[in-house]
Amino acid sequence: MKSSFLFLMIICCSIAAKAQSDKQPYLVKSLSAESINSAKINASGGSISVMGVNASEARLEVFVTANNNENLSKDELKQRLDEYYTMDISVDNNKLIASVKQKNRINMNWKKSVNVSFKAYLPVNVTTDLETSGGSISLSNLNGEQNFTTSGGSISVDNVKGKMKGRGSGGSIHINNSSNDIDLVTSGGSIDAKECTGNMKLKTSGGSLTLNNLDGTIDAETSGGSIDADNIKSNLTTNTSGGSIKLNNLYCSVEAETSGGGIEAFIKDATKSVNLRNSGGSISLQLPSGKGFDLDLAANKINMEMKNFSGSVEEKSIEGKLNGGGTLVKVRSTGGKINVSFD
Repeated sequence: MKSSFLFLMIICCSIAAKAQSDKQPYLVKSLSAESINSAKINASGGSISVMGVNASEARLEVFVTANNNENLSKDELKQRLDEYYTMDISVDNNKLIASVKQKNRINMNWKKSVNVSFKAYLPVNVTTDLETSGGSISLSNLNGEQNFTTSGGSISVDNVKGKMKGRGSGGSIHINNSSNDIDLVTSGGSIDAKECTGNMKLKTSGGSLTLNNLDGTIDAETSGGSIDADNIKSNLTTNTSGGSIKLNNLYCSVEAETSGGGIEAFIKDATKSVNLRNSGGSISLQLPSGKGFDLDLAANKINMEMKNFSGSVEEKSIEGKLNGGGTLVKVRSTGGKINVSFD
């Protein structure tokens, strides 16, 4: 079944003289009579948000504003849309299509450009393919597979249970209470992830990483910011090229590396391996007391109480068994010192 949404006809029927606001929908299309299971949405300079709702509440809201902060009426916005843009809003084979494109970029009068944003309220199990050239992307309360890209805005994900792949360029990423295969990358903003489970790949080229209450196989990387993690379970691999690393309440195996800062790691689970490396600062490591470890430590200086230890102790290295041996703890500090304490 195909139901086409003829944009120009609806505008002609609903023109008002008052100015358009970015808080007031330019138009609304009800989708409650459709069986939507997927959506492909492409915005022009605006944001995209998709929220899972009951099928009876399904709808699409379109927001249009002038790019140069002009306060335009619907008449004036309609004129610009007619002249410079092509919009398609339709449902075909249970798939929502919502897109807006410039007719001719070469002859475009940029002083008369507009931003078009979409808010889609769709059934919870919907899958999406989202793209915007300059706005943010937000997803919440969804269970299907999600793919999304923004060229200049932030990404926000809340309560999404399903495979997701998101790419940003210059904006931050916030993800909360989500699970399954999570693959999120941004080229210049921070990443904040909390209350998530599953396989996670989190990468930024220039911002900090904040990880809280995560459980799964986690690969988190930044090229130029700090890393702060708390209450992590299962497996954590993380590294930064230019910041410090602070790891609290780890119940996971951990592999952490920084090229330009210090490392603090507080280990709670004695059965998970520890591998820490840096090349520009000190490393402070706290281990559970009374537990067995196989130690392999190397630095300019090492501070550790040598009780119940058997092995090799040298000025810049310690290798051997603590409390009879057990979990491997390998720590390397090039140019700094290692401090080991017990709790």
